[in-house]
Amino acid sequence: MDSLLANNLTLGYGDQTIIDSLDIQIPKGKVTVLIGGNGCGKSTLLRSLARLLKPKSGQVVLDSADISKMRTKEVAKKMAILPQSPTTPEGLSVYQLVKQGRYPYQSWSKRWSQEDEDAVNKALTDTNLTDLKERSVDSLSGGQRQRAWIAMTLAQDTDLLLLDEPTTYLDMTHQIDILDLLFDLNQDNGRTVVMVLHDINLACRYADHIVAVKDKTVYAQGKPEEVINCELMQHVFEMTCDVREDPIFGTPMCIPHGKGRCLIKQAQAEAQKYPQAPLQQRQTV
Repeated sequence: MDSLLANNLTLGYGDQTIIDSLDIQIPKGKVTVLIGGNGCGKSTLLRSLARLLKPKSGQVVLDSADISKMRTKEVAKKMAILPQSPTTPEGLSVYQLVKQGRYPYQSWSKRWSQEDEDAVNKALTDTNLTDLKERSVDSLSGGQRQRAWIAMTLAQDTDLLLLDEPTTYLDMTHQIDILDLLFDLNQDNGRTVVMVLHDINLACRYADHIVAVKDKTVYAQGKPEEVINCELMQHVFEMTCDVREDPIFGTPMCIPHGKGRCLIKQAQAEAQKYPQAPLQQRQTV
């Protein structure tokens, strides 16, 4: 199984440095989730791990080789990436989209084969899209469309899957649907999954390994139970919260402080002190 790590990695755009001297190793065969505040560099880091962004310094190492020196098709046979909010050409069918995942295996001397067809059909089956393969991608619901893109990455038949916010714009039902799918791919096939998520509670529920990014580098990393606490939430997200045990999964569950119905409850408690007083009188007491 392929390994992925970064050594002394510095990333940025123009004169702006986003990630500075970062070291990270992605555990093989596990689900790793990158977390952090908006603009901290999670997506930038993921793009660099996928060789979509050239480092200013340092290197990304894939299976003991500097990824920048590898051929594009060689990289594509080892890892697949799903960027945030990908767009599909109008009218493209699910089957045609998933077929794109076999591009790394095509050449002038090697045309479409039964092996390619089997890989596409398996990807459609694994994502429960076989009955929708003739539908145009732009006619699907948000959850179905996201599964179609994941099917394309599965057709690449790689050990590594990198996904940038795969649950963006999805309702809770479809978020769980997508995360369950990725969980099953990890558990059943041993695929290494690396993804960016904003929902901390879902990240804790699905991740074997959490990487928290802050101040252009790794603030903490490890099992969710080891790294997610009130102090981390305060430093990484500048948010005060309680961290408790999820009553169903036993993973960390963050309960943020802030305004809300608690203020209504306080007002109701005050009102109960004067149950016979008219509303106007209660407000002036």
